[in-house]
Amino acid sequence: MVFDDRVDLRSVGRISIRRGSHVEPTPVGHWTADLSPVGGPILGPFDKRCEALAAEVAWLHRNWLIRSTG
Repeated sequence: MVFDDRVDLRSVGRISIRRGSHVEPTPVGHWTADLSPVGGPILGPFDKRCEALAAEVAWLHRNWLIRSTG
């Protein structure tokens, strides 16, 4: 799953958290989402941090998270 503060993961038992990306500002004030920690691309640049975060989450859902089969 993609970590979200709205979910208390302590209630599910023992967990392992791993960084999936780095959302960082560029020298000129744009934002990028670097997905290299999971073998992905660098997305952006984006004008707003929230745009980089949304692109990051969308990419992780499409390309990295394990899908259940039924």
